[in-house]
Amino acid sequence: MDTVKRLWCATLLSVALSVPVAACAQTLKVSPAIEVQAGSASLPLHVGGRVQQRGGAYLSQWPGAYFEAAFSGREVFFRTGEGDVHLRVTVDGQAVSVLRPGHGLHRIGGLADGDHRLRIEIVSENQTAPINFEGVFGVPARAKVVAPRARQIEFIGDSHTVGYANTSSVRDCSDEAVWETTDTGAGIAGVLARRYDADYQVNAISGRGVVRNYGGVARDTLPQAYPFTLFDKQVWYADAAWRPQVIVVALGTNDFSTELTSDERWKSREALTNDYEIAYAAFLRGLRLRSPDAHIVAWGGEGSEMAAASQRVVARLRAEGDARIVFAPVAGMGLTACHWHPDLADDRAVAAAVAAILDMDADLWAGR
Repeated sequence: MDTVKRLWCATLLSVALSVPVAACAQTLKVSPAIEVQAGSASLPLHVGGRVQQRGGAYLSQWPGAYFEAAFSGREVFFRTGEGDVHLRVTVDGQAVSVLRPGHGLHRIGGLADGDHRLRIEIVSENQTAPINFEGVFGVPARAKVVAPRARQIEFIGDSHTVGYANTSSVRDCSDEAVWETTDTGAGIAGVLARRYDADYQVNAISGRGVVRNYGGVARDTLPQAYPFTLFDKQVWYADAAWRPQVIVVALGTNDFSTELTSDERWKSREALTNDYEIAYAAFLRGLRLRSPDAHIVAWGGEGSEMAAASQRVVARLRAEGDARIVFAPVAGMGLTACHWHPDLADDRAVAAAVAAILDMDADLWAGR
């Protein structure tokens, strides 16, 4: 078993996905296919995350998108489009593979005869270009519709929310190593979604801040990119069915983690902090207007400049009368992943801090 495969098997086991060792031995496997079985057609999909449908394909650029289908039979097929993509494939909750399949048609065979549920997750982050997923194929007469989950959680943030290199055990990493070891589904979003059996969106971009990006890089900040389905900002995101009961937000690490440069508009940390607090408060007010009943949890690593500023913003909004927003400080983060990012233990700690707040609201999931 090669190094990458060993890493992913260990990761799958460590995040409590109930994956037996046999699954990592690839009892089932994804293999290239020339054509689908006779009588096959596109199966209905339940799609999680922000996606744009175009010409029968699903374009996705925000992290953590996933596709689910239910079917009966011994095999199923899926097609991926142009571009590099990192996928986790599970059947009936058991890991089949974590792979970079390339463009083409792929077959999952060796299934027991009977009903199955397929889930394909986009594992890593892709800021450069959208991922093109072209569907799942099987015998339509044997397909079932996967119903959306009643509970919905939205995650908004930066690399900490993405799960940037969270499965890495070293801090010194190449760009390729970061890409290989980033696992959004094993991070904060996946942990909390599994805990509450919720659908989720991960609307996060590594390196982006509220008013300032990492190192002062001149790209869209997260609030500037947030309203759109893809990063090209051509299509505004809108989905009447997306009504999250919980919104988990962590923004500001990139605003404060690097020193100001001479060509930036802020001449002091105080000026930067003031702009951050004004803009972050406006962004959170916008979330509240869109989701008037949602429980908003903002979090930050205890003792950080970002956490102090974020906590002041939340206090301001609560003073304005928003009783359903709260700040969750997270203490003792190890930050042992690439470039001093949260590792899997940190992800679980953040998820536990958020869950402790959510579990105090007995009516949070009422009717859901």
